[in-house]
Amino acid sequence: MSADRAGAQQPAAFVPITRGVERELSGARARATTAFVGQYFRLPGNRGFDASIDTVARLLATAGFVEEARARPADRFTFRIESRPMRTPAWEPLAASVTLEGSTAPLQELRTNGNMLAINSWPTPPGGVSAEVVDAGDGSDAALDRIDVRGKIVFARSSPSRLYTSAVTRRGAAGVLVAQELPAYLRPEVNRTAIQFGSISLDTVARGWAIFLSRASQQTLRDALVRGRVRARVTVGARFDVRPERTLVAEIRGRTAPDQRMVYSAHVQEPGANDNATGVGLLAEMARVAARLVRAGTANPQRTMTFLWGDEIRSTRRFLAEDTARRDKVFWGMSLDMVGEATALTGGTFLIEKMPDPSAVWVRGDDQHTDWGGRPIPITQVRGHWLNDFVRQRCLVRAARTGWVVRANPFEGGSDHTPFLDAGIPAVLLWHFTDQYYHTDLDRIDKVSATTLANVGNCALTAGLLMVEGTPAVAEGVLRELQGAGERELATQLRMSRDTISVHGADRAHEQVVLEAWGDFYVEAIARIPDMVVGPSGISLTVRRAQDAMKRRTDFVVKALP
Repeated sequence: MSADRAGAQQPAAFVPITRGVERELSGARARATTAFVGQYFRLPGNRGFDASIDTVARLLATAGFVEEARARPADRFTFRIESRPMRTPAWEPLAASVTLEGSTAPLQELRTNGNMLAINSWPTPPGGVSAEVVDAGDGSDAALDRIDVRGKIVFARSSPSRLYTSAVTRRGAAGVLVAQELPAYLRPEVNRTAIQFGSISLDTVARGWAIFLSRASQQTLRDALVRGRVRARVTVGARFDVRPERTLVAEIRGRTAPDQRMVYSAHVQEPGANDNATGVGLLAEMARVAARLVRAGTANPQRTMTFLWGDEIRSTRRFLAEDTARRDKVFWGMSLDMVGEATALTGGTFLIEKMPDPSAVWVRGDDQHTDWGGRPIPITQVRGHWLNDFVRQRCLVRAARTGWVVRANPFEGGSDHTPFLDAGIPAVLLWHFTDQYYHTDLDRIDKVSATTLANVGNCALTAGLLMVEGTPAVAEGVLRELQGAGERELATQLRMSRDTISVHGADRAHEQVVLEAWGDFYVEAIARIPDMVVGPSGISLTVRRAQDAMKRRTDFVVKALP
């Protein structure tokens, strides 16, 4: 074992890559790209999405990646942009405002409330639409049937698509103002101007619009309605284009096993800065640094390292599904989603969302679900693997030097790690939650930290470069770390089981099942260590001994139950 400058222990084989990444990776560079991407409302095919893809492609070219169509056989650093026709037009907001009659200032406008216009809204005629605003309560059919909404602007608490369909498509309203209700974790009582983005169904006949009102705007409108009849002028500018959906794929080809891969994925769509311009910007910086370290000889990947930018979940799933031979050679995946938070502002804690382990079956101790939410999974869906602990240890090595707070949560799903896991490929998600600005138009570049980007990037890239290095020395280091992690986990679970039995009167037999499940997880995880090595590992005997030791430790903690 070797210590870094702050004394954090890690295997000596890890040190050159760890220090190389630390030396080269720039959180400021990643933040600059994040700022560019974050200025756009990004949806597949729209101009902001494509500008983001093109910008990352230029960064890759500057870093020495060659466009695949022009690459020579000896080129290790390549990229390509894949284009596919879309079933529906690409949508882009251009302008929007709501002004109550008699007021000189808009109630809301897109310039300050970037998420106010529902996706798939159509533009109004030049000069906008002026009409009476009617309060339809909860927006139910019964409420709408009690009032005449034809040609009017309907204000209601309802889901946008349901309200739009009921009021505009079926009853001829000019458009709808949606009284958006935000979840408590977004602190709506404080963030009174915040609006979460949302959508309505594409309507090519009525061609109406839906606008979300913040809590502050809702109150102003309600006060006006109490005083009497209200008219409003609504202007909407939006653009529909028939354009392809684009995905950017960059690769650093493995030296001896180029058909075997580790894949990073960061989604481009969504209008926020942290979600997920940070993932786009950080992954671009990681690709640059990886290429630099490979050229310098600091890293020498035996397997291919793939970097993927596209539409969330869909692009990752397609990368795996379109080529089954390629999918079968993807060894590991990692998703970067909301990875740059200025946590003092957002309240979001950095988290490693683990691939399913027993904490997703029995949620207890520090392994708690986030406000995003999760559901217990059956133990039959758990497969032992070293990835959770390996990635966490890379982050903890960084944290020992910097004071970075590193936590983990049980599997919940919902981002680009899910397609890997659905395909049976080990994968983790790096993210932050709970974020009081999540999916709102207050998620702007001022909430993004270069320091956080550097922390997450160091963890993610160091882990990936070590995973594709393919040497027995790295595998042996992972094995030693994993043994220690397994022993600590069993000790932690034993303390909780003892407390559960003695304080809460839990069944000893059940607690034995929990402990044995954790032991089985680590025994199986140890068995997967040789997967890291390209070619003969030479560590089979060491692995068997480590498994035997983990079985003995499991027997010990089970016998220690009261």
